[in-house]
Amino acid sequence: MTSFAASRFPRLDGWAIGLSGLCAIHCIATAVAFGLLSSVAGLLEAPIIHEAGLAMAMVLGAIALGKGAREHGMLLPVAVGALGLGVMAGALSLPHGFAGEIVYTLVGVLLLAFGHELNRRAFW
Repeated sequence: MTSFAASRFPRLDGWAIGLSGLCAIHCIATAVAFGLLSSVAGLLEAPIIHEAGLAMAMVLGAIALGKGAREHGMLLPVAVGALGLGVMAGALSLPHGFAGEIVYTLVGVLLLAFGHELNRRAFW
């Protein structure tokens, strides 16, 4: 493991964990906003927000988890992260506003964040 890998790649995992946290906040805020202010919820529930967020998560995940696996050789973080991305992508296929959509999205976000945390810890 080089010092460059130890200093740069865990930082990408930190960004990815932060994005996962923003996604979780977005999901909870959307549910609350939908209950309180339907006009605001309409903006937050736009499909493009979910699709763009998933695309960003996939790009960050591929870069951070892929480079991490190449450097430390552990595939568990990649597998857990990919499972999380898959659950998040599957949540997009559920009817919007369905309570299960939020649950599946949050489970996917937590799995993805856990995969990035495993990746970060593999460098220590």
